[in-house]
Amino acid sequence: MIKFIDLKAQQTEILTKVEGRIKKVLNHGQYIQGPEIFELQEKLCKFTKAKYSLCCSSGTDALVLSLLGLGIQPLDGVIVPSFTFASSAEAISIVGGTPIFSDVNKETFNICPEEILKSIQTAKKENVKLKGIMTVGLFGQPCDMDAIIEIAKDYKIWILDDAAQSFGSKYKNKSVGTLSEVTATSFFPAKPLGCYGDGGALFTNDKKIFDIAYSAHLHGMGKNRYTYERIGINGRMDTIQAAILIEKLSIFKNELIKRQKIADLYFKYFKKLNTNITLPKILSYVKSNWAQFTVVLPKTIDRELLQKQMLLKNIPTAIYYPIPLHKQKPYKQYPVSIEGLKNTNYLSNNVLSLPMHPYLKQQEIEYITYNLDKMISKFT
Repeated sequence: MIKFIDLKAQQTEILTKVEGRIKKVLNHGQYIQGPEIFELQEKLCKFTKAKYSLCCSSGTDALVLSLLGLGIQPLDGVIVPSFTFASSAEAISIVGGTPIFSDVNKETFNICPEEILKSIQTAKKENVKLKGIMTVGLFGQPCDMDAIIEIAKDYKIWILDDAAQSFGSKYKNKSVGTLSEVTATSFFPAKPLGCYGDGGALFTNDKKIFDIAYSAHLHGMGKNRYTYERIGINGRMDTIQAAILIEKLSIFKNELIKRQKIADLYFKYFKKLNTNITLPKILSYVKSNWAQFTVVLPKTIDRELLQKQMLLKNIPTAIYYPIPLHKQKPYKQYPVSIEGLKNTNYLSNNVLSLPMHPYLKQQEIEYITYNLDKMISKFT
């Protein structure tokens, strides 16, 4: 069976160093806020070129802490794509904000300037006090940020970049983590940079945002222990997870190179086959981390049947995401862009993600592409 994500192969490469790091934590016994947390934060700042980084308990908490740092108030509106994981809208709702669901670009899968402008009109129509935009770098590619930043400036709103899938990517040679006022990412095990449990981080160049988020992730603690300046959460990262991430970060750049080579091979073999699928479009000035390799199937394909047939060939696939957020029960109450979410609905019905990790072999990619092309030809 081909692995959709192969964490075991990665672990084999760094196991001795990871075990050494964990043993060091066991020896000093500082399981919460141990020295590895601060070492990791320093290394993450160096990697992203952000002034501040804050490690926390999950990608979702990183979003919540970012929103608190930005000063969001109850009922404040935040534009967010519907074609994303639940955490994006969930975090806005948790802090009492109002998600305004926007459509995405059909080719890049990401929220785009044209759709943001439509959502701004929706906010006005619904009488929602708009405070920000949450961009989401879906499948590894950052959003087209320059135009979005101009819109944010024009309307005096902030940008929170949800980089749960795009950490390690670049936009016009700038690292994800420095593209907006604040960036949040996830270290869930399946992410390009993942720990062995839950974890996340936020990045900012704004000390005020960092200070609020730092306080909030320690229950709102002030300068002294057991004094509180705000309502917060238990948002700390475990020291052991930080120790693991330090070693994973040491091979991350090399893994990003490998991921690009895997993506290049997918393009090479699919183009040779001239298959009837739509390949992902990467902007010329963007470097994706290739968190996923997602294609768009022809509308005539029975996607569920195709997945079953692929599995019979020992090829696992996944669908991110089969039901957009604006159609999900908890989120139906929130505003949707005035012209609807045509691209979101189309993509949810037709996307398919293929195995993607740095340890895929060339013959495996050739096998995957050949079988997918063969089955699509058979079904159309």
